Amino acid sequence: MFVEWLSLTDYRNYRGTEVDLGPGVASFIGPNGQGKTNLVEAIAYISTLSSHRVASDAPLVFRNAPRAVIRTRVNREQRTNLIELEINPGRANRAQLNGSPMARPRELIGLLRTVVFAPEDVSLVKGDPAERRRFLDDLLVMRSPRMASVRADYERVIRQRNSLLKTLSGRGRSRTDENTESSLEVWNSHLINLGAQLMAARVSLIGELRTHASVSYDSVSDKAGPFELSYVSTVDDLQGETIQREAYEAALAEALVARRQAEIDRGMSLVGPHRDELAMSLRALPVKGYASHGESWSVALALRLASYELLRSDIGGGGEPVLILDDVFAELDQERRNRVAEMVVDAEQVLITAAVAQDVPLGLTGVRWSVANGKVGRG
Repeated sequence: MFVEWLSLTDYRNYRGTEVDLGPGVASFIGPNGQGKTNLVEAIAYISTLSSHRVASDAPLVFRNAPRAVIRTRVNREQRTNLIELEINPGRANRAQLNGSPMARPRELIGLLRTVVFAPEDVSLVKGDPAERRRFLDDLLVMRSPRMASVRADYERVIRQRNSLLKTLSGRGRSRTDENTESSLEVWNSHLINLGAQLMAARVSLIGELRTHASVSYDSVSDKAGPFELSYVSTVDDLQGETIQREAYEAALAEALVARRQAEIDRGMSLVGPHRDELAMSLRALPVKGYASHGESWSVALALRLASYELLRSDIGGGGEPVLILDDVFAELDQERRNRVAEMVVDAEQVLITAAVAQDVPLGLTGVRWSVANGKVGRG
């Protein structure tokens, strides 16, 4: 799988640009603030419908423009698809596949698979648990697009439950409270169903990811591990990788009963995968709080490379994902740069951004593009 062509209209600092791409390595070189990351961000956005840099769509649109448009041709198993996405801040985005409108942009997920490693990924180690949950869920959706609806539906359930719990946490009792409690039971059943699906999928994913992550960390750090992954849940007794979804449903139901008063008192949902954690340890110590800055970078990089290897190994996944290395080599010493180059040099497509050409390892020499003031040229 690789991107053949990219076109941007009113995206970030690009009023209009086109870039021809192909398999192998392509590097976008230019000083910070010129737009090189915007190019690879657009490709990743087509893949995931989200940005690795911002939480909302508004910053993606050129100043005072009503919308932004991303177009790309993706070669997947010798078949080319033209994907078009119109980004409309404050309104519904629109998507087309080979000129035909799609009912929902979410249907694009899976047509292009990408793995992005960027400076922001250090938050996978140093940030809140929500960052690590997002990492797991993004990877789940990439491997199984149907999980996008499970994830979205679960988030809606939590919003509804939290609203009801806040109502119940108020002082006094009334008939309205009884109705609210009845409604809460309905949303509990949705939480149990959807939450069990998410938990089972995450635990299974970690089981598959664990070996890839350990090997990747050893490769990046010259065997400075061991590096381990585990899942820490609000349902404490279910940690195995082969537990059936029904067991998670039963455990969630029991936990909701046990924490009912605590949830009402605090006015928020305290049970479910939205409270769980991807735990990481290095040499038997928690990575967060103990790892040095260099070790944190190596852990974050190992997670992304492990994701790439896992997607690459998927049978029937539609080909290798596109690997995007966004301004990461400046943060790595020469030895780590060379190790990364050795690990990814045979990837079908690698897209790199760097401030100076010298940051890109010699092992990843390929087509180079210069980027300046929102203009892209060869050389």
